[in-house]
Amino acid sequence: QVQLVESGGGSVQAGGSLRLSCVASGRTFSIGAMGWFRQAPGKEREFVVSITRSSGTPYYANSVKGRFTISRDNANNTVYLQMNSLKPEDTAVYYCAAQPAFKPQFDYWGQGTQVTVSS
Repeated sequence: QVQLVESGGGSVQAGGSLRLSCVASGRTFSIGAMGWFRQAPGKEREFVVSITRSSGTPYYANSVKGRFTISRDNANNTVYLQMNSLKPEDTAVYYCAAQPAFKPQFDYWGQGTQVTVSS
């Protein structure tokens, strides 16, 4: 099994920045891509960004492209999400997720970290 633990959430004013971290433990050798999802109150969970394991290729949702940056440290089993120019609509619980290698679905999830952006 794989365990994911997020940190770095908090409250910030619009235009501010936050950096989220996610540390994986357990069978980390079995992890493929990792990513971030978010869920705002009353809304469904949505994809934010993912990053492949080997090449580190990122894939961003249009809503965060140009503002968020994902990075990955495979040696330390950690993925980061740098969030700049935050907007009130970015307010949500952010979840770290990981795919088993060679599988398309995100099977492993963290407990989530709250990000609140005030106007």
